[in-house]
Amino acid sequence: MRLDDPVVLDLTGVMDKAALMDRCAVALALPDWFGRNWDALADCLTDLPEPVTLVVTGWQTYARTHPREWGIAQDVFATAVDERPTHLSVLLALGEPREGFPEDL
Repeated sequence: MRLDDPVVLDLTGVMDKAALMDRCAVALALPDWFGRNWDALADCLTDLPEPVTLVVTGWQTYARTHPREWGIAQDVFATAVDERPTHLSVLLALGEPREGFPEDL
C-alpha cells in the first residue's frame, strides 16, 4: 500500500450526492467526461493513471445524514480497490475534529 503523497478527499460540509461527486472530481482530478454518478465514479477509480492512496476525511456527517448513499460510496470504493489492489488504496480517517481542540497535538 502506497502512503506517499496521499490524495485527501475532504467531505466536510458535503450534504448530498452531487456535492460528494464534485469533491471526488476535484480531489482526484477526474476527467471532463466524469458523469458524476456511481457508475462513472467506479469507472474513473479503476482507470486512475497512477497508483493513488485516497484518504477520506470529514465523512461522518454525510454518513449519518445519508446512510444509503454513503453505503453505496463505500461499495464503489471497495470494489475499485478489489479490482486494482496495487493501484488504489482508500483509507477513512476516524474521529472528527473537536471545536477548540488544538489540531497539532
